[in-house]
Amino acid sequence: MTAARRLRVVVADDHALVRSGITGLLEAGDVEVVGEAADGVEAVEVALRLRPDVVVMDVRMPRLDGIEATRRLRREPGGPQVLVLTTFDLDEYVFRALEAGAAGFLLKDAPPGRLVDAVRTVADGDALLAPAVTRRLVERHLRAPAPATGPDPAADLSPREREVWLLVAQGLSNAEIAGTLVVTEATVKAHVTRLLAKLGVRDRVQAVVRAYETGLVRPGRAG
Repeated sequence: MTAARRLRVVVADDHALVRSGITGLLEAGDVEVVGEAADGVEAVEVALRLRPDVVVMDVRMPRLDGIEATRRLRREPGGPQVLVLTTFDLDEYVFRALEAGAAGFLLKDAPPGRLVDAVRTVADGDALLAPAVTRRLVERHLRAPAPATGPDPAADLSPREREVWLLVAQGLSNAEIAGTLVVTEATVKAHVTRLLAKLGVRDRVQAVVRAYETGLVRPGRAG
């Protein structure tokens, strides 16, 4: 039997020590780091040349910031998924990165294992938001005019799908949801796929926003 292909990642950060640390964490998690970049221009060039599955992207970098680099990569047919690393005082960039097409956001003080899990999540086509970023994203969204009322989007959800929706709204990845519910990741992924279809949303980010809109969770009370 042929061994499963390792995920291929490019790490973009203007601090050499940070790049080295991220590379070490990913390699320890059986993720192959195929290239590194010290600024946004280099990140785009390296990613287009090496065609990784995921680019782990810093936001503030010389020559071209991570947001514009993300936008350029996501415009490319078959471009890589982008996981943005951010800090609490850079949240304003997260919203712009979302518009640019980033699939995931993680805070730089996240536990080491969560970085590997986040890379795998976005490589698999799912969106991932750190819980603190999720709350800020939703709170900003909820300051916009309320959407028109209509049928309850949760009416057709099973109890387990509703439970999964709540955990998604808390910012948990598929692996973390599987651990919480004591089921396999494949089962969680199936639940999430049905959940998105029933809610009529494109991805997990929209599912999180819908959870706040409907009152399933409230800002400051994601638990």
